[in-house]
Amino acid sequence: MSDAAEVIDDARLSEALSERYLAYALSTIMSRSLPDVRDGLKPVHRRLLFAMRQLKLDPSSGPKKCARVVGDVIGKYHPHGDSAVYEALVRLAQDFAQRYPLVDGQGNFGNIDGDNAAAMRYTEARLTAVAQALMEGIDEDAVDFRETYDGEDSEPVVLPSRFPNLLANGSAGIAVGMATSIPPHNAGELCDALLHLIKHRNATFEKLIELVPGPDFPTGGILVEDRDQIIEAYRTGRGGFRMRARWETEKLPHGTWQIVVTEIPYQVQKARLIERMADLLANKKLPLLADVRDESTTDVRIVIEPKNRTVEPDVLMEQLFRQTDLESRFSLNMNVLGADNTPRVMNLRDVLLAFLDHRQEVLLRRSRHRLGKIEARLHILEGFLIAYLNLDEIIRIIREEDDAKASLIATFKLSDIQAEAILNMRLRQLRKLEEVEIQSEHTALEKERKTLKSLIGDDDQQWRAIADDLQTLKKEFGQKTKLGKRRTDIGTAPTAIIVPLEAMIERESITVVCSEKGWIRAVKGHVEDTDSLKYKDGDGPGFAMHADTTEKLLIFATNGRFYTIGCDKLPGGRGHGEPVRLMADMGNGVDVATMMIHQAGRKLIVASDAGRGFIILEDDVIAQTKSGKQVLNVLGDEEAKVCVTIREDADAVAVIGDNRKLLIFSLSELPEMSRGRGVILQRYRDGGLRDITTIRLKEGLVWTTGAGQRTETDIKEWIGKRSQSGQLPPRGFPRSSRFS
Repeated sequence: MSDAAEVIDDARLSEALSERYLAYALSTIMSRSLPDVRDGLKPVHRRLLFAMRQLKLDPSSGPKKCARVVGDVIGKYHPHGDSAVYEALVRLAQDFAQRYPLVDGQGNFGNIDGDNAAAMRYTEARLTAVAQALMEGIDEDAVDFRETYDGEDSEPVVLPSRFPNLLANGSAGIAVGMATSIPPHNAGELCDALLHLIKHRNATFEKLIELVPGPDFPTGGILVEDRDQIIEAYRTGRGGFRMRARWETEKLPHGTWQIVVTEIPYQVQKARLIERMADLLANKKLPLLADVRDESTTDVRIVIEPKNRTVEPDVLMEQLFRQTDLESRFSLNMNVLGADNTPRVMNLRDVLLAFLDHRQEVLLRRSRHRLGKIEARLHILEGFLIAYLNLDEIIRIIREEDDAKASLIATFKLSDIQAEAILNMRLRQLRKLEEVEIQSEHTALEKERKTLKSLIGDDDQQWRAIADDLQTLKKEFGQKTKLGKRRTDIGTAPTAIIVPLEAMIERESITVVCSEKGWIRAVKGHVEDTDSLKYKDGDGPGFAMHADTTEKLLIFATNGRFYTIGCDKLPGGRGHGEPVRLMADMGNGVDVATMMIHQAGRKLIVASDAGRGFIILEDDVIAQTKSGKQVLNVLGDEEAKVCVTIREDADAVAVIGDNRKLLIFSLSELPEMSRGRGVILQRYRDGGLRDITTIRLKEGLVWTTGAGQRTETDIKEWIGKRSQSGQLPPRGFPRSSRFS
């Protein structure tokens, strides 16, 4: 018990937790989530490639089972689950996920629909030429090695990375408190930018964007981000890129057509995309769309059929871009581990310069390694040349001396290594031709040693060598190759295409019915006999009007506010509907004064029961929120009473009050306002305003009775000025004191 007590440390729980959580966070950042800026790889990917190289799985050799590769990786280098390692291997082989695949997979490695790869026992893999380029020179002391987790082997800390993998293939990961998201780019364009940076290390971002205009995704598509936004994203290392699917219109017989999508945005699963479109179609959210089907084989082909041939293709696609993943956004967050293993967000120039600095270090290390090999070989060759000059004496010493090695060293002043090499020479190497070859090799190595020493000591020579290597790399993987040809087109930011309401809602004929107590519903079709409709007990008819689901319903309430409801949002006509005050947030104590279907361009007269009102444009009363829009100001017990449309040819206004006094005055006497209390239309001693209509003086006054319409042409005695009291109406005018 005493021994156990000695190893117990007293610590605050918060401190102990924070210390352990920090260790976990650092482990996640360093070992799982963030790529290294030099080779663009996370540890699991680096270990996979290295293990496959150890298994001699080059592009020219036959593939081996993925289970064998995964077994070596988790057994020697990466002590994690086999499924996680296999998933990483699968992703490196998917040509729709990797712009430049690092693994050449044989078998089912998944597809763009989102289907999983086959089990690792069924699939095979080998390295690609790009992966070979990443590891070129790894046996020449180009990078540091460290012990594996069990101490039985060694693994590279980073790969030599002749290929700019970080930007070419991109990377994504989520760590603790930070994340990374780097899109893939075109390797040929990256080589151009790197070559420019060798000459101009402080190149502007505008120049770099000319050389690297944007990401190059393996699934193609069109980049539609604004150029200024792209420059700013690369300048800061944070931003995003808007991607759209590539599509074209195919002409069909009889003037019909269909849209064919041939490329979809990066990381969008085709099956889910089509499923989403089908759901929207079933829910009548895509009224311009008749059908969508997948005719893809090895190439993407999604066929989109319009509702009819009068639909504009641009309008249909704009609707799909807004509601589906045919348009998506890929975020940019270049959060990487630097050469000092410190995570930080780098901009485009920082990332490219970090790659160049790594290439310079690799070049120097490989050169020094080669120089050491050359000097060791020259040392042995010099011993051989001494042997050829003194061949007889050397043979005598070997035959007669007990310690031939020591005698050789003493006689000819050889080193231990030289003497050992001479003693190990075969007899056939003593021929004259072999001496000539050794002399030639010695001369060539001397020349190479001189070149390497000059390279190591001259910074300009180093950058020329790196530039030459980049030119070679561009020929291997650049834009002129099948693999390196740019797939994502650089487009322009799309202009705003106005999608009419009809494009968002399926057009159907309805009859809007609102009961006397404010229960509203939409009955399918244009119902002529609305008297047959049923209402709740104690309720009855209020308003009924024909409309389409694409239209808007305007409600003028007694508080002087206008409320706007889309006709497609009205409850169905099977039940009694819903209270209109809940749909429009009218509040208690507020009733519907009138309602109408909105028609753009009309003018309205609004008035209160106190006989005050004005003219307003109908377009100005549309409310954007459920709380409505205040138009007519009412005071005290005053309530909004009437809202009528103005006839296009009208030149006069007729008003009648509860006292059955009728007044007709010129329409020009009414002001046009956007909001207010208005002016006095008619004065009342008792009661208030009952109804308003607009007329043409030459035609006379028209009103509606149960027997039909009646007209009074001689209306001189009722014509006056606004704000007068008026006279009793003509004989036969309805007792309800309403014009209709």
